[in-house]
Amino acid sequence: MRFDTSQQMKMGQHLKLAPRVIQSMEILQMPLQELGERIEQELSSNAVLAEPNAQEWDLGSEGDGAADPNQERGGESAEGFGNLDDFEAANPDAAANEFSSGEARADRSRDSWDAPARRAASGDRDAKMDAMANAAARGASPHEQLLDQWHICDVRDDLRAPGELIIDALDDDGYLRTPLEEIAARAPRTLNGALAPDSMEDALRAVQLFLEPAGVAARNARECLLLQIDALEDRDDWSSEDDKRETVRVARELVADYLEDLMNNRLPKIAERSGLSLTAIKGGLMFLRRLSLAPMRALAPDRNETIVPDAIVEYDEEEDRYVAYLNDSTLPNLRINREYADLVRDRAMPKRDRDFIRTNVSNAQWLIDAVEQRRHTLQRVLNVVVEAQRDAFDYGPEAIKPLQMTHVAEQLGIHVATVSRAVADKYLQTPRGVIALRRFFTGGTETASGEEASWEAIRAALQDVIDNEDKTKPLSDEALAEALKDRGIPIARRTVAKYRSQLDIPSARLRKQFE
Repeated sequence: MRFDTSQQMKMGQHLKLAPRVIQSMEILQMPLQELGERIEQELSSNAVLAEPNAQEWDLGSEGDGAADPNQERGGESAEGFGNLDDFEAANPDAAANEFSSGEARADRSRDSWDAPARRAASGDRDAKMDAMANAAARGASPHEQLLDQWHICDVRDDLRAPGELIIDALDDDGYLRTPLEEIAARAPRTLNGALAPDSMEDALRAVQLFLEPAGVAARNARECLLLQIDALEDRDDWSSEDDKRETVRVARELVADYLEDLMNNRLPKIAERSGLSLTAIKGGLMFLRRLSLAPMRALAPDRNETIVPDAIVEYDEEEDRYVAYLNDSTLPNLRINREYADLVRDRAMPKRDRDFIRTNVSNAQWLIDAVEQRRHTLQRVLNVVVEAQRDAFDYGPEAIKPLQMTHVAEQLGIHVATVSRAVADKYLQTPRGVIALRRFFTGGTETASGEEASWEAIRAALQDVIDNEDKTKPLSDEALAEALKDRGIPIARRTVAKYRSQLDIPSARLRKQFE
């Protein structure tokens, strides 16, 4: 075998996104809360940035060393494009690509200085440190909460270690999917003497009995429900002892013997096979609806975050139209700190220090430009949406009209990727409630009257038909398609099934209610 080395020259064209273009993409796509956090980070890491109460500096072209926001900054190449729209107009394929914030940070070389130390020396409070001090501590995970309960349970000492291993093996819903023999086999060798089969079984029974919520450590759905029935039976909030005894008996029988039929809403079949009346079965079913098939989810920290709308839509009675304005009054109105900007012109300062400050001035100005560009682009998109979707604000989601991002991009003279980023993760506060901005962008179909109906409006009409159907005789997908056709919306049965699934509506058999 022979190895050779050689040198070759190749010519080619490569498209490379400038870090500043990526930064503009990121900031345009950020929702209001995330943008506020980003600005706070920049304020804490770049002393050149200042809020309105600080000295302001209007950067211009006069004077040596003044930074121009439309020229090269910090030695970084902008590849000849001054802003995001210019780049996307010239490079539509590349502009359509999404870039993660991690990649953008990797491409950006940014200088930072010790702002916290400087503020501490001057006696000023550090907003970032204050926020960290006031932030809520991380809540204990569900597994940690169960372990804390287990540590204070009154059980035999030889069950402590097996119980901890069982808790560690639970999945996110609280089920024990791993066989006890496998859990014991994976345990450290130092515990082998405490992991006899009898000890593992006893530990499992203790975990199921003592830990809350009831149902954790069950090996299947049937066992999970039965454990919860046993726990609720011991409560003293029943109206009478007879009522408790009968309800629990029926519920336990339904779960133990007819769970599959129950899940498929085959109540008449259960009544025929069990001898129970439909009234008794319905009573047991109402009791079972209090139980959970994922008990450990109750221990998970509440991750529901308050949505802060990026814009507000209000009705102007004088002009008889809806107007939209940005809800960004909480964002600081960033400026360049005059003290540091003056140092750029100070010839007495070493060149290295002046270059360092110039780079931070450049970074600050780029952030200000990107935030302002986001504000300008988002406002223009909002104006088009409000004008096109007036009926939706008047009458609700059934009146949403088809609106394509390409049409908005053509109307505004920007790239469709810019529109996509502008509406991503943004919410509007409207007279109809808080609505995702992207919801107003949808395709549609032509109705029998020749008008266009959006897919969102069709889903709303489908929901209305199902809400008003006879629950003892629910409509099949075929019948739902006919009902929508009577409303002038001709769609196929399979489309009805798809939209019903998207709305999380069960089939007719599962929606049926028995008298």
